[in-house]
Amino acid sequence: MKELVDKLEKLRQATVSDLLLKLESKLNADVFTYYGEIVNGVERNVKDMIEALAKDSNKHQAIYVFLTTPGGSLPPVQRMVDILRHFYSEVNFIIPDYAYSAGTIWCMSGDNIYMNYYSSLGPIDPQVQSKDGKLVAALGYLDKINELLEKARKNELSQAEFLILKDFDLAELRSYEQAKELAVDMLKKWLTKYKFKDWTTHSKDGTPVTLEQKEARALEIANKLSDNNVWKSHGRPIGIQVLTEDLHLKIIDYEKDAELNEIIGEYYDVLSEYIRSHNFRGFFQTRLFI
Repeated sequence: MKELVDKLEKLRQATVSDLLLKLESKLNADVFTYYGEIVNGVERNVKDMIEALAKDSNKHQAIYVFLTTPGGSLPPVQRMVDILRHFYSEVNFIIPDYAYSAGTIWCMSGDNIYMNYYSSLGPIDPQVQSKDGKLVAALGYLDKINELLEKARKNELSQAEFLILKDFDLAELRSYEQAKELAVDMLKKWLTKYKFKDWTTHSKDGTPVTLEQKEARALEIANKLSDNNVWKSHGRPIGIQVLTEDLHLKIIDYEKDAELNEIIGEYYDVLSEYIRSHNFRGFFQTRLFI
């Protein structure tokens, strides 16, 4: 029985690996799969895997991050961007399902983002560790405090709300504000440096695009994505239509390439089943690691 189980496991691994290689062949690029929450310390694993790819004789100039994540912590994102950019001149992202919060910020460091009608990004709402060790969505917390402060100004606080506000730690409040500021700053920087690097002329009149205009456009997008009054929820999906039509972001619809769409769909289906069957909380893959 154990021998049969071992054979089935090897077959599953081979199928996942074969499909990743098929995707690399189609893209003519390296592929790095990241599936799971973005937690502190994960960047060390990513560093080891990307360094190994960089030393491989078959290394490409471009890499695609095949990303599925509910979000998480910002510091690992910053370090993973540095790692990828150290070894690759072109970094792209494929979102087969969802990449929320910190995952959305990570995507904005890419030269290109590939999505289809089902793919979703989300509001940039970084998670901060509270005093009791729990991860808390920073924007939701700040919005609640601002709501209580406004009620206090109008003398409309209930007794329970007064106690909440009275006991609130100002240092903790500042950590939430800093997380939001960092998220906006990172997104602005990466959009300007990477996503907008080939935006050289205005489509309407052909005039040159200045660095100041790129920065202003990036800040506008960052502020919109971090506005909880617009999105209402940390986990609200933002699809390709909203991103392209409302935020005017350039997103590549991979569904328009029938072969690529089929490969991505098949790989993600097999990958998801493999992860579920092993109860993995997180999963990373390259052609050298599974």
